[in-house]
Amino acid sequence: MEELKNLEGTAKEIFNLLESSKEINTFLKMSNIMAVKRLGYNDHGKTHARIVANNAIKILKILYNRGIKPSFMLDCKGSFEDSLIITMIGAYLHDIGNSIHRDIHHLHSSYLAKDIVKNILIEFYDEEKAYQMLTEILHAIYSHSEGIMSLTIEAGCVAVADGTDMTKGRSRVPICRKCYDIHSISAASIEKVYIKEGEDKPVKIEVILSNEAGIFQIQEVLGEKIKWSGIKEYISVYARVEKEKPVFKEITL
Repeated sequence: MEELKNLEGTAKEIFNLLESSKEINTFLKMSNIMAVKRLGYNDHGKTHARIVANNAIKILKILYNRGIKPSFMLDCKGSFEDSLIITMIGAYLHDIGNSIHRDIHHLHSSYLAKDIVKNILIEFYDEEKAYQMLTEILHAIYSHSEGIMSLTIEAGCVAVADGTDMTKGRSRVPICRKCYDIHSISAASIEKVYIKEGEDKPVKIEVILSNEAGIFQIQEVLGEKIKWSGIKEYISVYARVEKEKPVFKEITL
Protein backbone atom coordinates (compact mmCIF):
# COMPACT_ATOMS: atom_id res chain seq x y z
CA MET A 1 0.00 0.00 0.00
CA GLU A 2 2.92 2.30 -0.78
CA GLU A 3 0.86 5.05 -2.42
CA LEU A 4 -1.51 5.34 0.53
CA LYS A 5 1.37 5.40 3.00
CA ASN A 6 3.04 8.23 1.09
CA LEU A 7 0.01 10.54 0.98
CA GLU A 8 0.61 14.08 2.17
CA GLY A 9 -1.34 17.22 3.01
CA THR A 10 -5.07 17.33 2.34
CA ALA A 11 -5.03 13.92 0.63
CA LYS A 12 -3.64 12.31 3.77
CA GLU A 13 -6.15 14.09 6.01
CA ILE A 14 -9.06 12.96 3.84
CA PHE A 15 -7.78 9.39 3.67
CA ASN A 16 -7.60 9.29 7.47
CA LEU A 17 -11.22 10.48 7.59
CA LEU A 18 -12.26 7.68 5.23
CA GLU A 19 -10.39 5.12 7.31
CA SER A 20 -11.87 6.25 10.62
CA SER A 21 -15.48 6.86 9.54
CA LYS A 22 -17.87 4.57 11.41
CA GLU A 23 -20.41 4.97 8.61
CA ILE A 24 -17.97 3.96 5.87
CA ASN A 25 -16.53 1.09 7.88
CA THR A 26 -20.02 -0.25 8.54
CA PHE A 27 -20.98 -0.05 4.86
CA LEU A 28 -17.79 -1.91 3.92
CA LYS A 29 -18.44 -4.54 6.57
CA MET A 30 -22.01 -5.04 5.34
CA SER A 31 -20.75 -5.15 1.75
CA ASN A 32 -18.70 -8.19 2.65
CA ILE A 33 -21.59 -9.85 4.44
CA MET A 34 -23.72 -9.37 1.33
CA ALA A 35 -21.07 -10.17 -1.28
CA VAL A 36 -19.03 -12.88 0.45
CA LYS A 37 -21.36 -14.60 2.89
CA ARG A 38 -24.63 -14.40 0.96
CA LEU A 39 -23.54 -14.41 -2.67
CA GLY A 40 -20.25 -16.29 -2.67
CA TYR A 41 -18.09 -13.49 -4.05
CA ASN A 42 -14.64 -12.71 -2.72
CA ASP A 43 -13.67 -9.69 -0.64
CA HIS A 44 -15.48 -6.44 -1.42
CA GLY A 45 -14.78 -4.80 1.94
CA LYS A 46 -12.09 -2.61 3.46
CA THR A 47 -9.10 -4.54 2.12
CA HIS A 48 -10.48 -4.27 -1.42
CA ALA A 49 -11.15 -0.55 -0.90
CA ARG A 50 -7.54 0.04 0.13
CA ILE A 51 -6.06 -2.03 -2.70
CA VAL A 52 -8.15 -0.28 -5.35
CA ALA A 53 -7.42 3.18 -3.92
CA ASN A 54 -3.69 2.44 -3.82
CA ASN A 55 -3.59 1.07 -7.38
CA ALA A 56 -5.79 3.83 -8.79
CA ILE A 57 -3.45 6.48 -7.39
CA LYS A 58 -0.46 4.63 -8.85
CA ILE A 59 -2.06 4.53 -12.32
CA LEU A 60 -3.02 8.23 -12.09
CA LYS A 61 0.54 9.22 -11.17
CA ILE A 62 2.04 7.21 -14.02
CA LEU A 63 -0.30 8.83 -16.53
CA TYR A 64 0.45 12.31 -15.19
CA ASN A 65 4.19 11.68 -15.27
CA ARG A 66 3.80 10.72 -18.94
CA GLY A 67 2.10 14.01 -19.77
CA ILE A 68 -1.54 12.89 -19.56
CA LYS A 69 -3.40 15.44 -17.47
CA PRO A 70 -6.34 14.29 -15.33
CA SER A 71 -9.76 15.52 -16.43
CA PHE A 72 -10.39 17.73 -13.38
CA MET A 73 -7.22 19.65 -14.11
CA LEU A 74 -8.20 20.18 -17.74
CA ASP A 75 -11.92 20.86 -17.35
CA CYS A 76 -12.18 22.55 -13.95
CA LYS A 77 -8.73 24.10 -13.52
CA GLY A 78 -8.02 21.91 -10.54
CA SER A 79 -4.66 20.83 -9.18
CA PHE A 80 -3.12 17.38 -9.44
CA GLU A 81 -3.84 16.93 -5.74
CA ASP A 82 -7.54 17.57 -6.45
CA SER A 83 -7.52 14.83 -9.07
CA LEU A 84 -5.64 12.49 -6.76
CA ILE A 85 -8.26 13.06 -4.04
CA ILE A 86 -11.11 12.47 -6.52
CA THR A 87 -9.47 9.22 -7.58
CA MET A 88 -8.74 8.09 -4.03
CA ILE A 89 -12.23 8.74 -2.66
CA GLY A 90 -13.94 7.25 -5.71
CA ALA A 91 -11.81 4.13 -5.43
CA TYR A 92 -12.26 3.76 -1.69
CA LEU A 93 -16.06 4.06 -1.81
CA HIS A 94 -16.82 2.42 -5.16
CA ASP A 95 -18.19 -0.82 -3.68
CA ILE A 96 -20.10 0.33 -0.58
CA GLY A 97 -23.36 -0.19 -2.49
CA ASN A 98 -22.87 -3.94 -2.18
CA SER A 99 -24.17 -3.46 1.35
CA ILE A 100 -27.63 -3.00 -0.20
CA HIS A 101 -27.44 -5.44 -3.13
CA ARG A 102 -24.95 -6.65 -5.71
CA ASP A 103 -27.35 -5.77 -8.52
CA ILE A 104 -26.74 -2.18 -9.69
CA HIS A 105 -24.36 -1.81 -6.76
CA HIS A 106 -22.57 1.01 -8.60
CA LEU A 107 -25.77 3.05 -8.34
CA HIS A 108 -26.27 2.14 -4.68
CA SER A 109 -22.66 3.15 -3.99
CA SER A 110 -23.24 6.52 -5.63
CA TYR A 111 -26.16 7.61 -3.51
CA LEU A 112 -24.71 6.18 -0.29
CA ALA A 113 -21.49 8.11 -0.94
CA LYS A 114 -23.10 11.45 -1.81
CA ASP A 115 -23.62 12.92 1.66
CA ILE A 116 -20.51 11.29 3.09
CA VAL A 117 -18.29 12.85 0.43
CA LYS A 118 -20.04 16.21 0.53
CA ASN A 119 -19.52 16.51 4.29
CA ILE A 120 -15.83 15.69 3.92
CA LEU A 121 -15.10 18.00 1.00
CA ILE A 122 -16.93 20.99 2.45
CA GLU A 123 -14.38 21.00 5.30
CA PHE A 124 -11.49 21.58 2.88
CA TYR A 125 -12.85 23.51 -0.13
CA ASP A 126 -15.22 26.33 -0.97
CA GLU A 127 -18.73 25.23 -1.90
CA GLU A 128 -18.41 25.38 -5.67
CA LYS A 129 -15.20 23.39 -5.79
CA ALA A 130 -16.50 20.89 -3.26
CA TYR A 131 -19.58 20.22 -5.41
CA GLN A 132 -17.49 20.00 -8.58
CA MET A 133 -15.26 17.38 -6.96
CA LEU A 134 -18.31 15.60 -5.56
CA THR A 135 -19.80 15.06 -9.01
CA GLU A 136 -16.46 13.80 -10.34
CA ILE A 137 -16.19 11.33 -7.45
CA LEU A 138 -19.74 10.09 -7.99
CA HIS A 139 -18.98 9.66 -11.68
CA ALA A 140 -15.93 7.52 -10.80
CA ILE A 141 -18.04 5.39 -8.47
CA TYR A 142 -20.93 5.01 -10.90
CA SER A 143 -18.81 4.17 -13.95
CA HIS A 144 -16.55 1.56 -12.36
CA SER A 145 -18.92 -1.20 -13.51
CA GLU A 146 -18.62 -2.90 -16.88
CA GLY A 147 -21.02 -1.54 -19.47
CA ILE A 148 -20.71 2.07 -18.30
CA MET A 149 -18.02 4.12 -19.99
CA SER A 150 -15.77 6.16 -17.74
CA LEU A 151 -15.60 9.72 -19.07
CA THR A 152 -12.74 11.07 -16.96
CA ILE A 153 -9.15 9.99 -16.47
CA GLU A 154 -9.78 9.74 -12.74
CA ALA A 155 -12.76 7.42 -13.20
CA GLY A 156 -10.80 5.30 -15.67
CA CYS A 157 -8.05 4.82 -13.10
CA VAL A 158 -10.61 3.60 -10.57
CA ALA A 159 -12.15 1.14 -13.04
CA VAL A 160 -8.80 -0.35 -14.07
CA ALA A 161 -7.57 -0.50 -10.48
CA ASP A 162 -10.71 -2.41 -9.53
CA GLY A 163 -9.79 -5.06 -12.09
CA THR A 164 -6.22 -5.38 -10.82
CA ASP A 165 -7.38 -6.79 -7.48
CA MET A 166 -7.60 -10.34 -8.80
CA THR A 167 -4.83 -12.39 -7.22
CA LYS A 168 -5.93 -15.85 -6.12
CA GLY A 169 -8.66 -15.64 -3.52
CA ARG A 170 -9.51 -12.10 -4.62
CA SER A 171 -11.38 -12.63 -7.90
CA ARG A 172 -13.94 -10.00 -8.89
CA VAL A 173 -16.39 -12.73 -10.00
CA PRO A 174 -18.28 -15.22 -7.80
CA ILE A 175 -16.44 -18.52 -7.42
CA CYS A 176 -18.22 -21.77 -6.71
CA ARG A 177 -16.01 -23.28 -4.02
CA LYS A 178 -17.36 -26.77 -4.69
CA CYS A 179 -16.92 -26.48 -8.45
CA TYR A 180 -13.96 -27.29 -10.64
CA ASP A 181 -14.58 -25.12 -13.67
CA ILE A 182 -12.70 -22.52 -15.73
CA HIS A 183 -13.76 -19.72 -13.37
CA SER A 184 -12.42 -21.41 -10.23
CA ILE A 185 -9.27 -22.72 -11.91
CA SER A 186 -8.50 -19.37 -13.54
CA ALA A 187 -9.15 -17.36 -10.37
CA ALA A 188 -6.74 -19.58 -8.46
CA SER A 189 -4.04 -19.08 -11.10
CA ILE A 190 -3.29 -15.37 -10.55
CA GLU A 191 -0.24 -15.16 -8.31
CA LYS A 192 0.78 -11.50 -8.47
CA VAL A 193 -0.19 -8.28 -10.24
CA TYR A 194 2.27 -5.44 -10.76
CA ILE A 195 1.54 -1.93 -12.05
CA LYS A 196 4.51 -0.22 -13.66
CA GLU A 197 5.39 2.53 -16.07
CA GLY A 198 5.47 1.08 -19.57
CA GLU A 199 7.36 1.82 -22.75
CA ASP A 200 5.01 1.92 -25.73
CA LYS A 201 2.05 2.71 -23.49
CA PRO A 202 2.26 4.66 -20.20
CA VAL A 203 0.87 1.96 -17.88
CA LYS A 204 2.12 -1.62 -17.96
CA ILE A 205 0.27 -4.24 -15.93
CA GLU A 206 2.24 -7.43 -15.36
CA VAL A 207 0.42 -10.57 -14.19
CA ILE A 208 2.22 -13.65 -12.92
CA LEU A 209 0.29 -16.91 -13.28
CA SER A 210 0.71 -20.36 -11.77
CA ASN A 211 -0.69 -21.78 -15.02
CA GLU A 212 -2.12 -20.54 -18.31
CA ALA A 213 -5.73 -20.86 -17.12
CA GLY A 214 -5.22 -17.45 -15.55
CA ILE A 215 -5.47 -15.87 -19.00
CA PHE A 216 -9.23 -16.37 -18.81
CA GLN A 217 -9.37 -14.34 -15.60
CA ILE A 218 -7.28 -11.56 -17.13
CA GLN A 219 -9.52 -11.30 -20.17
CA GLU A 220 -12.86 -11.65 -18.36
CA VAL A 221 -12.10 -9.45 -15.35
CA LEU A 222 -9.29 -6.99 -16.02
CA GLY A 223 -9.95 -6.89 -19.76
CA GLU A 224 -13.56 -5.84 -19.29
CA LYS A 225 -12.58 -3.10 -16.83
CA ILE A 226 -10.01 -1.74 -19.26
CA LYS A 227 -12.49 -1.92 -22.15
CA TRP A 228 -14.93 0.45 -20.41
CA SER A 229 -12.36 2.60 -18.60
CA GLY A 230 -11.90 5.23 -21.31
CA ILE A 231 -8.13 4.92 -20.86
CA LYS A 232 -7.60 1.67 -22.77
CA GLU A 233 -5.15 3.35 -25.16
CA TYR A 234 -2.79 4.00 -22.24
CA ILE A 235 -2.77 0.45 -20.82
CA SER A 236 -0.85 -2.66 -21.82
CA VAL A 237 -1.18 -6.03 -20.09
CA TYR A 238 1.51 -8.71 -20.00
CA ALA A 239 1.44 -12.14 -18.40
CA ARG A 240 3.83 -15.00 -17.76
CA VAL A 241 3.57 -18.39 -16.10
CA GLU A 242 5.62 -18.42 -12.90
CA LYS A 243 7.69 -21.52 -13.71
CA GLU A 244 8.54 -20.46 -17.24
CA LYS A 245 11.36 -18.20 -18.39
CA PRO A 246 10.95 -14.66 -16.99
CA VAL A 247 9.56 -13.28 -20.25
CA PHE A 248 6.17 -11.59 -20.23
CA LYS A 249 3.84 -12.07 -23.19
CA GLU A 250 1.43 -9.27 -24.09
CA ILE A 251 -2.26 -10.08 -23.72
CA THR A 252 -4.62 -8.79 -26.39
CA LEU A 253 -7.76 -7.42 -24.73
